[in-house]
Amino acid sequence: MTCNKLWYKQAVIYELNVRGFYDANSDGVGDLAGVTAKLDYLQNLGVDLIWLLPIMKSPLRDGGYDVSDMQDINPNYGTMDDFTTLVDETHRRGMKIMVELIPNHTSDQHPWFQASHDPNHPEFQKYKDYYLWSDTDQKFKDARIIFIDYEKSNWTYDPIRGEYYWHRFFYHQPDLNYDNPEVQKAMMRTVQYWIDLGVDAIRVDAPPYLFEREDSSSENLPESHAYYKRLRAFVEAYSPEIMLLAEANQWPEETRDYFGDGDEFHMNFHFPLMPRLFMALAKSDRTPIDNILARTPEIPECCQWGIFLRNHDELTLEMVTEDERQFMWEFYAPDPRMRLNLGIRRRLAPLLDNDQRKIRLMHTILLSFLGSPVLYYGDEIGMGDNVELRDRDGVRTPMQWDDSINGGFSDVEPQKLRIPVIDDDIYGYQTVNVKASMEDPTSLLSWLKIMIMIRKQHSVFGEGTSTLCSSKNKSIIAYFRENEQEKILVIANFSSESQQVALEEMGIKDEELQDVLNLYQPVVLEDRILTLEGYGFRWLKVGSA
Repeated sequence: MTCNKLWYKQAVIYELNVRGFYDANSDGVGDLAGVTAKLDYLQNLGVDLIWLLPIMKSPLRDGGYDVSDMQDINPNYGTMDDFTTLVDETHRRGMKIMVELIPNHTSDQHPWFQASHDPNHPEFQKYKDYYLWSDTDQKFKDARIIFIDYEKSNWTYDPIRGEYYWHRFFYHQPDLNYDNPEVQKAMMRTVQYWIDLGVDAIRVDAPPYLFEREDSSSENLPESHAYYKRLRAFVEAYSPEIMLLAEANQWPEETRDYFGDGDEFHMNFHFPLMPRLFMALAKSDRTPIDNILARTPEIPECCQWGIFLRNHDELTLEMVTEDERQFMWEFYAPDPRMRLNLGIRRRLAPLLDNDQRKIRLMHTILLSFLGSPVLYYGDEIGMGDNVELRDRDGVRTPMQWDDSINGGFSDVEPQKLRIPVIDDDIYGYQTVNVKASMEDPTSLLSWLKIMIMIRKQHSVFGEGTSTLCSSKNKSIIAYFRENEQEKILVIANFSSESQQVALEEMGIKDEELQDVLNLYQPVVLEDRILTLEGYGFRWLKVGSA
């Protein structure tokens, strides 16, 4: 497999919720034209790839992951012309676009399902096997239920067809039958369709669940991997610059399989790393990170991890032990309303007590650790969440652009917004907004822009090796990023107290050190002992080359 298109390794990714970003047509819902209107802001921030949450036609019972037409735009967000304009304007600014592909299931409103479940439908014979049907709900009993807060079974009875249909997620999202070759072809055509529209990357939702087999968990099956290899081969032949990103929420050794031999997905999220960053911070102890990295295999050279602090879903606690899950819930989600499924539905700033030291510490790790970093819209200004809202809406509230009505998101009357803007004493749009942040050189936004710019000056953060150091001080995490051009030591303090670390433990004795975050000033240390203030961090270039 040739791997000569590695732009995604250097990319800083920005994930945004179209319906919560900016309302350009004053109907109370964000839209594609609104994203286009804010492209200058994203370019100025320094991001490379804009990840759009689902924009396909949908009844929006699951935020657009319930697709009713895979080759059309949700009319709430605009038209296909609006989308192609967004793509063109994004490319004109030197950025790229990533869209979602939801291959596992559709909405029950999709024409395929409407034909499949109704024997009197004129196209019943064509689509009757597009989904998994059974006269019993006892098949695939070893498969876990994922949305345990909402579903009691992976089977739902359909009185029209008189059979049960299979779904790994919500009951209104029936799973497609990938043992049917026509389903496989239809998904390939969908990928081709979006490539033809000019997208640069495709995030593949829930890849572990394509196939089902008895006496198995029906996750990570060989048949699924075989299909994704076919998908990758097609993309390589049709448009080799396209990047495929998997959302496989699995343990690292299982996730590794989704890279294949460099012939499956280009990127995959490192889900188990995320909660352990927060565990380390809560305990002032990097051990959880040490342990998960020890379980993280090497990946093919042309592949890349995707890492994030927060995103549009809950902070997932699936890939942790029961004791770790209870600890995380008690520490970060003391109010039961903050919990969802096996996770925590909170934004980054509230998770970290709105402590700017913690927020910046976690971002400096995000921007320098292994993989390509993902920023979630609004986190760059320290937006809050709303635990009063249903499901995941609490972390998908409107972007806060300024202190005008609705935070500058929309000029409709506030009661006409689909989701209300944050309006409290701490995170309210009157004080937490883009305009105020841009005017304040000490703001999180101003700092983050500089950090992204510095990251871009050092290719080592995208393509270099990552080697964890074993400092005796467990409050300290330290790692080398190294390539042929340079070697950088990142050191961060998970403790609120000042900590010292001996650089000799890192193998550094007489090498010259330069402070990357302070205009490359020489670092003069007595006895090679480095002191970090509470939640402090340093990026140190090793050697003068």
